[in-house]
Amino acid sequence: MLLKLLFRNAFRHKLRAGLTICGICVAILAFGLLRTVVSAWYAGVDASSSTRLVTRNAISLVFPLPLSYKEKIRGVEGVKIVSLGNWFGGIYIEEKNFFANFAVDSKTYLDLYPEFVIPPDQKLSFLKERKGCVVGSKLAKRFGWKLGDTIVLRGTIFPGNWEFVLRAVYKGRNKTIDESQFFFHWDYLNETMKKVMPRRADQVGFYMIGTSSPDIAASTSKSVDGLFKNSFAETLTETEKAFQMSFIALSQTILTVIQLVSLVVIVIILAVVANTMAMSVRERMNEYAVFKTLGFGGFYLSILILGESLLITAIGCALGIITTFPAADAFARAVGDFFPIFNISSRTIYLDMLAALIVGVVAAVFPIWRAVSVPIASGLGRVG
Repeated sequence: MLLKLLFRNAFRHKLRAGLTICGICVAILAFGLLRTVVSAWYAGVDASSSTRLVTRNAISLVFPLPLSYKEKIRGVEGVKIVSLGNWFGGIYIEEKNFFANFAVDSKTYLDLYPEFVIPPDQKLSFLKERKGCVVGSKLAKRFGWKLGDTIVLRGTIFPGNWEFVLRAVYKGRNKTIDESQFFFHWDYLNETMKKVMPRRADQVGFYMIGTSSPDIAASTSKSVDGLFKNSFAETLTETEKAFQMSFIALSQTILTVIQLVSLVVIVIILAVVANTMAMSVRERMNEYAVFKTLGFGGFYLSILILGESLLITAIGCALGIITTFPAADAFARAVGDFFPIFNISSRTIYLDMLAALIVGVVAAVFPIWRAVSVPIASGLGRVG
């Protein structure tokens, strides 16, 4: 009976209720998309492993490290596996076709990243092929690449046209894994450099270190950096998460603005619902006075008003969440590969629902106070 009464009260003025619900829907949609953008920005951080460390040049990532560091790092206590790599920076056909591409020590690198799922036969084929490469399934789909295709990248950091043969396509173990990366053999890069630019051979952009436990990450990092202290190429070793966060920090201002805008959206929702509830309660003040005359107390009136507010926000929230999914898909297609991972997380859905709950409760506070505090005689004297 109470639920039926709530529905009747909520939709007594259908146009006003409909416009309020549409406003809530749009606001929840905007809030959800903004939170998804923030989540996409932190996707690399969330996918980081607590047992992986990154060692780079202490001055900057653009300065290389000697290949000889690998065996020294391997001897540090707690280190299980050491891999290495270089950011290649190759361009496919034209600059707009940007994607991450790396030269890596293939066997150890794939062992360090079990979240890159590759069929065993493709993995074996890749490891045997000197010019072989591995690409993510999203990247392969984007350019229509198939196994056995020859892919030519124009080098920027390492000049020349570089030919690769697609031997494996990986998929992420879950939705948080970036499937738009390109890997090839570091040996292929190094051997070529020895022929054309000997001074750039046997140089590494970064080392990836696998530790036996996340508990020893700090001590292992300190030990690795201690090995090369006061050398001509000192190192900075940090967790993979901290390494990823260093890139996020470069765009922290943008993220802060996005988060502030998402909070402004919540304030707008609150204003819309509060205005609707205030108008509704003002129009029904004489009805609430009649309820009081019949013996219904303030608690019952509070339930009526709060229930109506929560019902309207719940419907708008549900519609907003439903429309967020196709909107996110359209947004992901529009921005291309700027966000390799653009998924609506369960956390975003929970934040949508929490925001709607807070709005529904807060918007009803003042109208409840008004309805409960107004004397019966004053309420009965109100018309319209």
